[in-house]
Amino acid sequence: MWTYLTIPFSLTWAGFAAREIEPWQEQGETWRRLKVTFPPYIATHSTEQTFYIGDEGLLRRHDYDVEVVGNAPIAHYVSEYKDISGFPIWTKRRAFVRQPDNTPALDKLMIAIDLSAIRYA
Repeated sequence: MWTYLTIPFSLTWAGFAAREIEPWQEQGETWRRLKVTFPPYIATHSTEQTFYIGDEGLLRRHDYDVEVVGNAPIAHYVSEYKDISGFPIWTKRRAFVRQPDNTPALDKLMIAIDLSAIRYA
């Protein structure tokens, strides 16, 4: 959860490396993609992760391979943003198995996260 809640801020920290890769077409939209290498001091699913950004500049999807379970490929969708203290924050995440063609297997839901009581102190 920590990683989910600190993106995109943590991507600016020392040791992160990011590069834009080819865009992705999904849901009738074109999403920009950012391939990120995480530094070893961050405990996370995998060293390399891909973030999909919509036209509005918000995260739409987050892909990673869960290294601790044999590199299980995951496509993690982010939605239902709410304004929290002036920041757009997602309140819903759904993670599905990612198929070899990079599409989600929508019948294989792996993670469901819903947030409701969010505030910055």
